[in-house]
Amino acid sequence: MKRLLITIDGPAGAGKTTVSRELARRLGYTYVDTGALYRAVALAAIRDTRALEDEKRLAELCDSLALQFTETETGLRLFMDGEDISDHLRTQQITMLASALSARPAVRRFLLDIQRDLGRNGGAVFEGRDMGTVVFPNADIKFFLYADPGVRAMRRYQEVSAKGIKISLSEISETMKRRDEEDSTRDLAPLRPAEDAVQVDSTSLGIDEVVETMLRRIAEVSR
Repeated sequence: MKRLLITIDGPAGAGKTTVSRELARRLGYTYVDTGALYRAVALAAIRDTRALEDEKRLAELCDSLALQFTETETGLRLFMDGEDISDHLRTQQITMLASALSARPAVRRFLLDIQRDLGRNGGAVFEGRDMGTVVFPNADIKFFLYADPGVRAMRRYQEVSAKGIKISLSEISETMKRRDEEDSTRDLAPLRPAEDAVQVDSTSLGIDEVVETMLRRIAEVSR
């Protein structure tokens, strides 16, 4: 059977990460968290603040980075220049900066080639915001996962609270609202469903229900 290239786009808190991981596991595919790549660039830019204001310096910074996903005993980890940075990518500062940098041409050019190279042979589930619209417009199957904003904020709040991160629900809700607006209104690769994407509302669905919905669609396409 052909190993498909599957994309799952959508806003923060819709369940993309958990659903993408589980879908990839069920299919025996590779899971690729493209948001982590943007967060990695954000982390690098924080460490080299000159790149935040200078497009040329930002391009040079990107070109100097070596990013690699590696499967370990604790799951898929992202390494930057040989350093495991996976545990440094989920702060509010990184989240907002990654969103801002995702609109910078130098960053998008740098990561586009990396993402397409990872998906060259299929058999992968790519999670992101423009996977089906820009990075893989010819993907075999495209999904757009969304949910009610209040539900998304609560999910993210529970997620960060479980990690011991101290932040209020209202702060998360406001941050998410700003990011949604920035992502959906930017000129370069705005967040939106691809015209041929299957849209899935996860507001009242559990992870297994969302995955089963997607598997049924994949089965239809694979016949």
